[in-house]
Amino acid sequence: MSKRDYYETLGVRRDADGESIKKAYRALAMRYHPDRNPGDHAAEQRFKEINEAYDVLKDGQKRAAYDRFGHAAFENGAGPRSAGFDFTATGFADIFDEMFGDFMGARRAGAGRSRGADLRYNMEITLEESFEGKQAMIRVPTSVRCEACGGTGGEKGAQPITCPSCFGAGKTRASQGFFTIERTCQTCHGAGKIIEKPCKPCMGSGRVRKEKTLSVTIPPGVEDGTRIRLAGEGEAGMRGSPPGDLYIFLSIKPHHYFVRNGADIHCRVPIPMTTAALGGSIEVPTVDGSRAKVSIPAGTQTGHQFRLRGRGMSVLRSPSRGDMYVEVAVETPVHLTRKQQELLREFEKAGGKDKQHSPESDGFFAKVRELWAELKE
Repeated sequence: MSKRDYYETLGVRRDADGESIKKAYRALAMRYHPDRNPGDHAAEQRFKEINEAYDVLKDGQKRAAYDRFGHAAFENGAGPRSAGFDFTATGFADIFDEMFGDFMGARRAGAGRSRGADLRYNMEITLEESFEGKQAMIRVPTSVRCEACGGTGGEKGAQPITCPSCFGAGKTRASQGFFTIERTCQTCHGAGKIIEKPCKPCMGSGRVRKEKTLSVTIPPGVEDGTRIRLAGEGEAGMRGSPPGDLYIFLSIKPHHYFVRNGADIHCRVPIPMTTAALGGSIEVPTVDGSRAKVSIPAGTQTGHQFRLRGRGMSVLRSPSRGDMYVEVAVETPVHLTRKQQELLREFEKAGGKDKQHSPESDGFFAKVRELWAELKE
């Protein structure tokens, strides 16, 4: 199943500016947030797609790569992926060598000593772990240096000898009429050396499959799609060649209450109608596990935002924090008793025509009445 275009996912034009993209993301993220759609797997999947699209389009470099290459720009270890294992078969550093090394048989001698392949490991963390940082232990199936031969590939550590077919050049030449064709040596496969007596445990490769346990430090403030590089923890190279690197790609689980936007945190909080009308205060959770008090002025309407400075996410490699935005939603009471209904009717009657307790709705219907009057004329 092909991926949906990131611009289409956020519902913006391809020439949209950063502010338009950010605005579209926030609206969709609030709409499809799991807390608003409990048990709705389709909404949860849509929420993940929205976050993945925004992660690419908000970054200038990622967006430029996406505009040029599409989703292919982030395949094989170059962009956001789902959680789990995903190990590349070829090292990132060897891509050009693999593509062009054998062009017209011109693979350079000694290619057999190229470094081991880089690996990718996908790790999913919580928003709280992203805020606080984390020390994690991971288990990575990979290739490590063979202990029996010390990585040489030869039995009991025997060293490779010069290839008798190419005499160490890694390639052979053959003349056909006026042309001389150069090919990779079929005996040593371009390495220039061969193993007379291969090591049995590793079959002459100098490496064996094994699962490694590694410790990973996740610093506070990491964002979705952050890449952590562990140098030398990739696959071991063939016959003593240097190992590749391990790249850990982080993804952050959707939170029940918070939506992250860079270093800022957004939280939607329902409040009783009486609190919104008369004023009061509420306590809201924060990403650091504490509670924050928010004063609600009388007459607060749905959609009003309160800014809590310095209560947002940690900033990577910085002691500062972002802000937290609390958006209130006024909740209409339900299951009223007869007494409560009577009190509300008395409240409505006591208002009088000269007192506008609901200016927004009064203004709206006043304009509607004017419109109807104009249509009758």
